[in-house]
Amino acid sequence: MAGPAPPAAEELPGPAARRLYSRMEASCLELALEGERLCKAGDFKAGVAFFEAAVQVGTEDLKTLSAIYSQLGNAYFYLKEHGRALEYHKHDLLLARTIGDRMGEAKASGNLGNTLKVLGRFDEAAVCCQRHLSIAQEQGDKVGEARALYNIGNVYHAKGKQLSWNAANATQDPGHLPPDVRETLCKASEFYERNLSLVKELGDRAAQGRAYGNLGNTHYLLGNFTEATTFHKERLAIAKEFGDKAAERRAYSNLGNAHVFLGRFDVAAEYYKKTLQLSRQLRDQAVEAQACYSLGNTYTLLQDYERAAEYHLRHLLIAQELADRLGEGRACWSLGNAYVSMGRPAQALTFAKKHLQISQEIGDRHGELTAHMNVAQLQLVLGRLTSPAASEKPDLAGYEAQGLWGGVLLPTGTDWIGSWGGVGQRPGQHENGPASQFFLASGTAQA
Repeated sequence: MAGPAPPAAEELPGPAARRLYSRMEASCLELALEGERLCKAGDFKAGVAFFEAAVQVGTEDLKTLSAIYSQLGNAYFYLKEHGRALEYHKHDLLLARTIGDRMGEAKASGNLGNTLKVLGRFDEAAVCCQRHLSIAQEQGDKVGEARALYNIGNVYHAKGKQLSWNAANATQDPGHLPPDVRETLCKASEFYERNLSLVKELGDRAAQGRAYGNLGNTHYLLGNFTEATTFHKERLAIAKEFGDKAAERRAYSNLGNAHVFLGRFDVAAEYYKKTLQLSRQLRDQAVEAQACYSLGNTYTLLQDYERAAEYHLRHLLIAQELADRLGEGRACWSLGNAYVSMGRPAQALTFAKKHLQISQEIGDRHGELTAHMNVAQLQLVLGRLTSPAASEKPDLAGYEAQGLWGGVLLPTGTDWIGSWGGVGQRPGQHENGPASQFFLASGTAQA
């Protein structure tokens, strides 16, 4: 049987109440600090449990409570529970306003903006990030101003990509954009330029690297491929300076993409080879598969079909290892293309049939229809080749080849900055690591 509940603090005489509050404060702070330690170690789930316990214990120090709300929001963000993250960042914002903490309000606004961006609520995100910017400028906080400019750029960048995916011409080349998409991406570029100017003034080389990378990505989407290569080369140099192999790999990949559209296929192939080499060093099989796919397509453009087939076969083997059925289907389709180009319809038919089987299994209706047509055409050609009147060269005019990239090549690696309010140091800001997104035609993609 449980004992009687302890008396509420207001029922105790003055000294006793103060002692109880003191124990509560100590307990709340200890729990919060343990939660912060766990999150820094990467154990966000356990960290959340400690932060939630700290909230339950409670504290009279509203700045500490605000920091805990901020930490909970960030931890839930990392756990991809964006609804909960939004809830706690809103609590943080309300509390910061209640106690008149302008820097805390700026930080909470930035975190809300980043969370709303991930949720696809771009207009609301822009409002929050703009508020972060305004307060940072008001307070003379140059570092906060730079981060706000960068995050506004990210909001418009993400919105522009989303609009381009939804547009009717989404499968066309970069630069062929509806006016609203172009305008949105130009806004992203403007904010990244302002960010770059400020972080140069601050001497923040790491932030310069991120700005150069995203300027390269934005100009790529706008079809400004020469400008994109200039920015990505700057990004590459800074990645090497910091020994950041993941950023270096992204820069090589993005340089390869841009050179494809500049018609410099030989240069693109060299950049993709460096991407492949780094993906192996990083032991990232998904990116290795993508690099092989890109190399296969580039050698097709160079009309070196033997090497194209070699890289597509390597892509196929990795996709099978990763149980990536979509990537496996794309590889089979590409291998069929390569063998058709080499005038070897029997081998092409083997891969066309495999592409058909996979498309049926995964419900890829477009792939299934294309594979059906290709199988029929190849069977017709092979039938003619076995007839007495067979011509020396097979007629494969009816074969439907896969578009070399299965759609537009999108750039790799959008980095964003989140404000991480530490419990022990308020306000504190933590730069979120780069979140790389690699969406080429293969089903194998980096998260």
